[in-house]
Amino acid sequence: MRRILNTKDFILGTFATNCSGGMSVTKIGERWDNSWENNEKLAVMLDEAGIDFMLPIARWIGYGGETDFHGSVLETMTWAAGLLAKTRNLTVFATIHTAANHPAVVAKQIATLDQIGAGRAGLNIVAGWNRPEYEALGLPLAAGHDKRYAYAQEWFDVVQKIWTHEGPFNWEGENFQLKNIYGLPRPWNGERPPILNAAGSGEGRDFAIGNANFLFTPAIDLERSCTEVAELKQKATAANKAVNVLTFSHVVCRPTEVEARQYLQYFAQDNADWGAVDNLVALQFANAHSFPHDLLALIRDRMAAGHGGFPLVGTPQQVAAGLISLAEAGFKGTTLSFVDYVKEFPYFRDTVLPILEAHGLRSPRETHRAA
Repeated sequence: MRRILNTKDFILGTFATNCSGGMSVTKIGERWDNSWENNEKLAVMLDEAGIDFMLPIARWIGYGGETDFHGSVLETMTWAAGLLAKTRNLTVFATIHTAANHPAVVAKQIATLDQIGAGRAGLNIVAGWNRPEYEALGLPLAAGHDKRYAYAQEWFDVVQKIWTHEGPFNWEGENFQLKNIYGLPRPWNGERPPILNAAGSGEGRDFAIGNANFLFTPAIDLERSCTEVAELKQKATAANKAVNVLTFSHVVCRPTEVEARQYLQYFAQDNADWGAVDNLVALQFANAHSFPHDLLALIRDRMAAGHGGFPLVGTPQQVAAGLISLAEAGFKGTTLSFVDYVKEFPYFRDTVLPILEAHGLRSPRETHRAA
């Protein structure tokens, strides 16, 4: 049984630790170093603390600016393999662009990850949005979300059939023609790994509801999110699907609110890499629907702090209150990012997690380790 798919907890993970800078578009010297050593160290800490998952971003070129934000990125499939081998309870996702990866290869890779992790691998499907990245790879970025998601649907149909079909089969589709294809071994215990998809457009959300366990979307305004999450769940129920909605957050947790606000000002205002921020915002406007376009212009500051993530800034009590508010808005969980994950996570672990456990939002960490 895959705990991440069956737990009643508000689930927590980390995001983008495989990328230089993590989620903070800042020039400060102590910004996240995405070395393998740091990722391994963090994964072991998360595993011991009962954190549920790690989610990477697949990037092939950076966003420019003074730091070339996300210019250095550990490839996600091999990153996940290494981390699964070093942990015991943590689910580790690989993030895969459908256009750049053949579905038969990915089906085999994810099944292999799942064997390494004894049922702890996950797949984050990306249908494509970042045009300069696709141009760098010499790949076409299909015009229109409908075409991108139609391709992604056939791609994932192939993956799922390889995971479940007995014996070789042929596939004659619009995008793939396969002969005598099959895939062994299967994912762990023959169970489908958890599937995640970030979706903002109507086509994207239809794809996520039809195929994913987790739909990933920003929480910009919680009143708006309450309505949005309820509508997504209603749509999933009408389609006889069970989809949980996740979001992403950025944490600045300090003993006092003044300390937290001062550090936020330091890294996300005084020393933000505004060139990279503006490139990122422009690309979101041009090619993606991850953020509501009517609000995107309002969250430039949040882009600098945490790539547009929900701000969790203040004392442990204030950060915990923010997480509780996300749960009350209907989210099943959130990713967490820090300027320096390895240095800052222990304080979050020791001060915020006990508050969430006392509130009933998280089960005691011993339960996670025993699962």
